[in-house]
This record gives sequence, structure tokens and C-alpha cells, in this order.
Amino acid sequence: MDKQEVRERIWDELEASGAARFPYPPHGRIPNFAGAAEAADRLVERDAWQAADAIKANPDSPQLPVRRAALRQGKTVYMAVPRLRDGRCFLRLDPAEVDDIDQATTVGGSSEAGVQVGPDEMPPIDLIVSGSVAVTPDGVRVGKGEGYSDLEFALLREFGLVDDSTTTATSVHELQVVDEEIPTGAHDVPMDLIVTPEQVRAVETARPKPEAIIWDDLSEERIEEIPVLDRLR
Repeated sequence: MDKQEVRERIWDELEASGAARFPYPPHGRIPNFAGAAEAADRLVERDAWQAADAIKANPDSPQLPVRRAALRQGKTVYMAVPRLRDGRCFLRLDPAEVDDIDQATTVGGSSEAGVQVGPDEMPPIDLIVSGSVAVTPDGVRVGKGEGYSDLEFALLREFGLVDDSTTTATSVHELQVVDEEIPTGAHDVPMDLIVTPEQVRAVETARPKPEAIIWDDLSEERIEEIPVLDRLR
């Protein structure tokens, strides 16, 4: 089954089951789900979380409790600016610099409270939290189809900020865990931890993480739209 078929099925199931939460509809986005806060609670119990000082997180609604937990525990959160469209393509949310954590961790609030930095101004990332539309038990993640999350990992790897040992995690509803074969590409980042409101799955199959930007997989248009890529090339 290809990724788009999986996306459509999961979006439909989340909506039909009543598990989807605002913003509606779940289609076309990283879907918010009932129990997102409980999933975040499970993630913060993990050793990889507790040992992390710098976390990269996606900006979507279901990971809002994760971002808030990180700042409340004194961790610095990095979020990519939309579509990596600026040379300083990440926002730094440092708890020492944030007055209102609840506001700063929202999509709109982060752009005001965060400080834009380039990869060359960032420390090594200890943990990456990604949003997903679906994920398999062996760590194959399906995003919403734009490819930015995977590209962000490859970009950070180019700057020596992540490697194979960097823990990758996603928080999802149980309906989003799909036990089927899904094709993967060279940029796809495997998940090490799959966290739901009910349980944590630690992925034991060691899939390789992208070692660098795969330039041949990127269109000329995309490279030109992302200043840091254009500069690297």
C-alpha cells in the first residue's frame, strides 16, 4: 500500500471513530487525537527524554503537550520555521527566555517567543519528536506528504547535530499504528519510540537513519526555495 492510501485511510478512521480532535478535519494535516496529553506523559518517562537537554519538535497540535512538557522541565526546544523558508530556519524556545510557556508553545506564539537561529548556531540535538499520520511497529513513519520533517533531519546531520544514536520518537493514537508494508525512501527517518496514550513501543529493528542530504531526491525548485539548502549546495 502506498503512503497516500495509508494517509487517507487513517484520516478517515480518526474522523469516523471520534478520535480526531481540533483542528478539523484531520485530513491533510498531522492529525490531533484524543489522548495526546497522555501520550506525552508516557514519553517524558523514558530515559531518552530525561537525558535530553535539546529537543527538536514539530509544531503540530498533537505534540503541543510534548513541547510544553519540555520547556517546563528546563529543556530547550527547537522547531523548524514553516517550509524552512528562512536562512535561520529554526526557532529556539529556551525556557530561560520564555515568559508564558503555554502561549510560546503554540504555532502562533512560537513565532513571537522563539529566537530564529541557523543550524550553525545550534547545539547537538538529543531527541527528535515528530508528528505522524501513521507509523508501523517497526518504525516506518508516514507524514502528511511534504517531506520537511525528514529533510530537517538530513539537514541537521549535514551540520553534525544528529547521528544514528539520536533518538527519534513520535506520539500517535493507537489507530495510527498500522501493521503493513509501507515503501520508504532514502530521506525517510525511522522512529525509535512510538508513543500512544496506552503504551510505548521501543522499535528493536535498527533501520539506518539518513546520513546526509540526498541531493538527487530534491528538485531544483525545492533547493532554491530553502536558503540553507541553496547555500550548502
